[in-house]
Amino acid sequence: MKESEQLYFLFETNQNSENAGPMAAYMKNLFPFFGIKSPDRRRLLGQFFQETGMVKKPFSEAFVRELWSYPERELQYSAMDYMIKFAKKLEKGHISLLKELIEQKSWWDSVDAIASNVVGPVAAKYPELIDEYIDVWYKHSNMWLRRTAILFQLKFKEKTDEERLYRYILWNADSGEFFIQKAIGWALREYSKTNPESVREFIGSHTLSKLSVREGSKYI
Repeated sequence: MKESEQLYFLFETNQNSENAGPMAAYMKNLFPFFGIKSPDRRRLLGQFFQETGMVKKPFSEAFVRELWSYPERELQYSAMDYMIKFAKKLEKGHISLLKELIEQKSWWDSVDAIASNVVGPVAAKYPELIDEYIDVWYKHSNMWLRRTAILFQLKFKEKTDEERLYRYILWNADSGEFFIQKAIGWALREYSKTNPESVREFIGSHTLSKLSVREGSKYI
């Protein structure tokens, strides 16, 4: 039995139908759920990792894709937890996998986790990927790739490429998409913890949506 099948059956055995409906409703009923809440899911996933030794083996792209192919959302969460464990060990070529995952079964929960916790570390390790990929994503027709480009530096702090962050924001500033405006505000808010004066000046001298300004100004 494949590891992905083992994890599926472990979750299936521990499903909670009472939780499943409200969890799906919270995600706008875009995905079915086993009804396993985060603490229990992480406990079961830890048990699975210990029993299979998955995190001690080389990174498995196939395992991630298999988990992504299942309908139940907990399996995508597990794929993300698995990738995060390998984030600093991923190779340059894995950017294609990340793009694929961002574009498939897209919603804020998966996109945000991949953007800041996986794309960010991979881009920091291989800066050439930023020009090759992320500089394309911020103008992409796919909203979730644009959101990823805005958010990938979320944890960079003093290593943030300020010019790039502001360029990506300004190109998307007139977007009517809630998730883009929210991402702009979030990115500015996080960067304001490192450079509040720069963010204050940027917000004051450019036209941004009320949502972006409200979110971006929280700490300044």
